[in-house]
Amino acid sequence: MQTDQATIPAPAADPGFKLPGAPGPAPAPVATNTPIEVAPAAAQVASDTSTRDLAIGGTVFVVLLVIYFFVRNAYVHHLVVRRVAPSTAGSAGWLLFVGLCFISAAAVLALINASRYLTFAVTGPLVAVGLAALAATLFIGRR
Repeated sequence: MQTDQATIPAPAADPGFKLPGAPGPAPAPVATNTPIEVAPAAAQVASDTSTRDLAIGGTVFVVLLVIYFFVRNAYVHHLVVRRVAPSTAGSAGWLLFVGLCFISAAAVLALINASRYLTFAVTGPLVAVGLAALAATLFIGRR
């Protein structure tokens, strides 16, 4: 059995795997007057959010929820002292709580990762519902 030398491929000059510190081929020389583009401006990629950032943001949000609960209780007490019906004052207090929660959720998400969460699709509905709840708080509390 005879093999033809033309059909057998020649071994590659660089096998692709090298041990660290092993001598390899010299890098190609770089032209000195050619500008190098580090990162194109149009191709900005949303950075990944670390679990540490999410944990800190979640903790801040839970602390704000506790604070808002006490603010809600104080607002309801204030309305009852002003002779607003307790059920109406309670409804206004819960709307205040919801409004503050939605606004702070938008703010915390924007602080966690602005490039990912500070978009109209994420922040817009949160702010819209929060502002609507705060406006309803003022109208219901006036009765």
